[in-house]
Amino acid sequence: MNAPAAAVRNAPPLIHETRGGIAVLTMDRPKQRNTLSEAMLAAFAETLAAIAADRAVRAVVLAANGPVFCAGHDLKELTAHRADADRGRRYFQRIMETCSGVMQAIVTLPQPVIGAVQGAATAAGC
Repeated sequence: MNAPAAAVRNAPPLIHETRGGIAVLTMDRPKQRNTLSEAMLAAFAETLAAIAADRAVRAVVLAANGPVFCAGHDLKELTAHRADADRGRRYFQRIMETCSGVMQAIVTLPQPVIGAVQGAATAAGC
């Protein structure tokens, strides 16, 4: 494997920048259509918790790199678990609970949240 491919795979799925009291969270998996993978959901959960506790952040902007804002859940991750003994039920439940927690974190964030939607936003990605 070449170094650039490894660097892309190990790059964080969510870029967090704060500019003048505005936190900008940019989904950065354009080739995967910024799907809500396990890594993306974990990054959102961690980042939103930190922002909620940061009094210096006055607002949050959700953005994305690439032509699609967010295509929803990562179907490749979901279908990969169909071979599990329970046909993926436990995995699906965990992912849906994690996603629900992230969505609730956005709704209950003390700061206002703005979606800078530049492309398609489908399923859980809207």
